[in-house]
Amino acid sequence: MKKILLIFSGLVAFSNLGALAQQTANPYNGNKRFEQLGTDLPTPNSYRTASGAPGKDYFQQRADYDIKVELDDIQRKITGSETITYFNNSPDELRYLWLQLDQNLFKEDAIGNTTKTGGLGPQASTAQFKNLTDPRKYGYNITSVRDAKGGNLPYTINNTMMRIDLPAPLKSGASVSFSIDWNYLITEYYGRSGYEYYAKDGNCNYFIAHWFPRMAVYNDVYGWQHKQFLGQGEFTLNFGNYKVAITAPNDHVIGASGELQNPAQVLSAEQLKRMEKAKTATRPVLIVSQEEAEAAEKGKPTGKKTWVYKADNVRDFAFASSRKFIWDAMQVDVEGKKVWAMSLYSKEGNPLWGQYSTMVVAHTLRSYSKHSVAYPYPVAYSCHATSGGGMEYPMISFNGGRPEPDGTYSEATKAGMIGVIIHEVGHNFFPMIINSDERQWSWMDEGLNTFCQYLAEQEWDRDFPSRRGEPQYIVPYMKTDPTQQVPIMSGSDNIMAFGPNAYAKPATALNILRETVMGRELFDAAFKEYARRWAFKQPYPADFFRTMEDASGVDLDWFWRGWFYGVEPVDQSIETVEWFGIDNQSPEQKNAKAKTEAEAKRQTMSNIRNKKDITQTVVEANPDMRDFYNSYDRYATSEADKKRFEQATAGLSDEEKQLVNGNKNFYVVNLKNKGGLPMPVIIKMVFEDGTDEVVRIPAEIWRLNDKEVKKVIPTDKKVAKWVLDPFYEIADINTEDNAFPREPEQPTRFQVFKGQRPSMPNPMQQQKQAAGAVQGAKK
Repeated sequence: MKKILLIFSGLVAFSNLGALAQQTANPYNGNKRFEQLGTDLPTPNSYRTASGAPGKDYFQQRADYDIKVELDDIQRKITGSETITYFNNSPDELRYLWLQLDQNLFKEDAIGNTTKTGGLGPQASTAQFKNLTDPRKYGYNITSVRDAKGGNLPYTINNTMMRIDLPAPLKSGASVSFSIDWNYLITEYYGRSGYEYYAKDGNCNYFIAHWFPRMAVYNDVYGWQHKQFLGQGEFTLNFGNYKVAITAPNDHVIGASGELQNPAQVLSAEQLKRMEKAKTATRPVLIVSQEEAEAAEKGKPTGKKTWVYKADNVRDFAFASSRKFIWDAMQVDVEGKKVWAMSLYSKEGNPLWGQYSTMVVAHTLRSYSKHSVAYPYPVAYSCHATSGGGMEYPMISFNGGRPEPDGTYSEATKAGMIGVIIHEVGHNFFPMIINSDERQWSWMDEGLNTFCQYLAEQEWDRDFPSRRGEPQYIVPYMKTDPTQQVPIMSGSDNIMAFGPNAYAKPATALNILRETVMGRELFDAAFKEYARRWAFKQPYPADFFRTMEDASGVDLDWFWRGWFYGVEPVDQSIETVEWFGIDNQSPEQKNAKAKTEAEAKRQTMSNIRNKKDITQTVVEANPDMRDFYNSYDRYATSEADKKRFEQATAGLSDEEKQLVNGNKNFYVVNLKNKGGLPMPVIIKMVFEDGTDEVVRIPAEIWRLNDKEVKKVIPTDKKVAKWVLDPFYEIADINTEDNAFPREPEQPTRFQVFKGQRPSMPNPMQQQKQAAGAVQGAKK
């Protein structure tokens, strides 16, 4: 950095130095990045206000269900009968009703099935082959649709939707009851529901969801939300009260949404005692032990049992059933309320599940309640499904994470299991309570939930290896070609790279808002206000955007526009830094500078060599050749110079004199926004004495020129190094140009190996193998 002296003249207002430099460097270029979203958002109305809160005319429909269902463990089949009571709270008259038939996703001619794309590799998986050749006929068999008096109701099935035509219009404020009988064959577990078969013992774990015809949503935004279920976009549902009687083999253990109504009829006396003990336990209590579950695996059912569950004010209902289930539970205090934390898992999940699952459930309920709303339900289950992924329903979730057959596991497996349990149990809040439209906007449940998952993971264990949340983790996705991305604000079924887009990017955006843009205090208050406003209601994106601004007083339109409506990355750089100091025009300073510059200019190669080659000059050999100019100091300060300077500065105030005579440094930092997405500028200054200071500049620095700006930064100490984004806060996709002076490049390393690398056992296996070797040597 070259130091340039700033000439001090008269009464120049030094406080305007930065503004003057900015005006020169940043001519308005007409960018719209900081304009308000305006008509990009729906027009506020009496249903949804401009503040983001529900309006005075907000309404939502309600659907109550009375269901009787039987699980056939031989045919792997569901047979059910339901009575739905539908309440029309809208101002509109309804001539027909729409219901969701999500199991029809698996029919051969379903849209989601016939529009799947992709090819077959040289080694097709067993699952691929089975899906293509499975002879079983899936999807709903609707056997009856009747009104309250038992008369047949006309209906039309359109793929995964069914329209029921009413004999008379359903008036505003009125309700209607009708019944449906149905059955279907259960699919293998596909990530959302189904069965998992265990070949060793010939048993199945059943995870039963989107298993009954459910009312579609009718609201002020879409009217009927009856977008087809294609598999990726999840569910849009109404709140209601459920009474569900589940009949299964009498050796099965069942967990479900809601509270068990008949424990004395389905649990043994010993199990009831254990439940009582679990009410006051600080660690999970086994209601069904592993030994008991293993005994049930080997036996045969002698009949059937019916488990009755009741769930109030929920948007859905799911259950899990198996004779393989180990069951543990404890009651925990969540915001002053006792809640059951429970887990169902087969022996294949131990030792991980017995040690962690229910404790993680308890922690999740506490953490999410702190950051959103208090958990309102009486229970939360975590059920052990296949080895990866998870799925959520009210009060119950199906979660992966499985150790090796020898009981060992990697650290990644452990962290993955804890993370997925937090995520799926956390979905009780988003979208089971804050009831967003998942069929249309996946990010409103997955993204918000992933953000809260990140907070809960960090509260679970310091330095927990979270996969999503930190800005630097989203960089690989932000680096991908823009043609391979879609905005977050894309319909659920149209999203490419679903995990990065619907989960990671919105979660990262919220973390950046919390840590960098808004600060924790403003963000946390606004986020809780959003949860409070829309608990047990149906929010849409504009409601979230507007509430976050309304409750914080922070204009975030530029942020929503960049992160949620665009695909540009963040890429800032420090191009150059200029160093300025004050030239107070004192004769001493002026002459000293001139002397230094003159001496530097005399250090030519000729002069350097002449000092060695010319042993003596003529003047040196003949002193009589010297005169006045051989001893004259042209850089000396005369009394006349001093007097003129005193007269020029006589009118300055003490504050101005202090500034003029001080050693203030002024740095002009030239910044570029190469990526396009404007973000705050965070600069760390490392001073020559080893100390440092961080300067934080809001994103609005880019509002007049979104490509390049200059920023004047005054310091008392000299800066040795400048670093952009020192804490990895903004997801900058290229950090190589974030330091000035530039860091030297490091060579890229490569490894030499021959053939295929052997797979390494996890550390637990290594220790176990080492212990076995020692034991063998002793024998």
